[in-house]
Amino acid sequence: LVAPLTFTSVPGMNCNRRMFESVVVGYDTYMQTEEVFEQHRPIVDGDELHIDVELTSVRRIAGRDLITVTNTFTDTAGERVHTLHTTVVGVTAEDIDPTVKTAVHNAMMHDVNILDVGESDAAYHKTVRPEGEVRISEVGLTRTPATPSFDEVKVGDTLPVRHTRLARGDLVNYAGVAGDANPIHWDEDIAKLAGLPDVIAHGMLTMGLGAGFASAWTGDPGAVTRYAVRLSAPAIVSAKEGADIEFSGKIKSLDPATRTGVILVAAKSENRKIFGLATLHVRFR
Repeated sequence: LVAPLTFTSVPGMNCNRRMFESVVVGYDTYMQTEEVFEQHRPIVDGDELHIDVELTSVRRIAGRDLITVTNTFTDTAGERVHTLHTTVVGVTAEDIDPTVKTAVHNAMMHDVNILDVGESDAAYHKTVRPEGEVRISEVGLTRTPATPSFDEVKVGDTLPVRHTRLARGDLVNYAGVAGDANPIHWDEDIAKLAGLPDVIAHGMLTMGLGAGFASAWTGDPGAVTRYAVRLSAPAIVSAKEGADIEFSGKIKSLDPATRTGVILVAAKSENRKIFGLATLHVRFR
């Protein structure tokens, strides 16, 4: 049983939350902008994984801090099976309506705080990755994929369009499963206080749906080696009508030497592009 490509986002998010609470201090909240999944081998039923999280980079662009955190997933044999890169924008109190904090505090479940500046780093003790050779699994490059034959596809081929409906209940369910308690994904009043037109879908949820769309065509989620998504706009989910997300795809390039290809994945809702750029690298049979 092969895990979905974006399965690692859930444990990764839990690790990252601790990083943002104890190490990356000085921001009130964070806004996700980009995600890169590197699959060195498929994660399967029975795997036991060790997860590391590290602060990879902080870049100042257009007056905002772009922070990249990397999660590595290692199996019991000591091989890295998956690498996840998350880039967020650090948001300070200057960018937030003061009334939002009060509204969020009143709406949130107990013992969950998503709008608070991290505490002093005085008690923080830096740790570094142990020295030694990093072993990356090569199973993903050697297993026989259950994808279409390389000889049967060509550049420009399109994937069948898929429409996915989202309701508020889907967002509440995903928030519980993924541990993303941000009320902009289920509370209309708080979403509007935050400057949004309405409740929005989780960025990671739309990425997962995009990966599922592509995997339905390839027939093998384990054949993907890299999936990168840059978000451009959220999917707005109204209480009455929900949201309709249209996924489409096209083969951008093919490499005969490795029998691999790059698929462009597009996502739109209400004629707005949700993905600024999304590419999926896949091994063909």
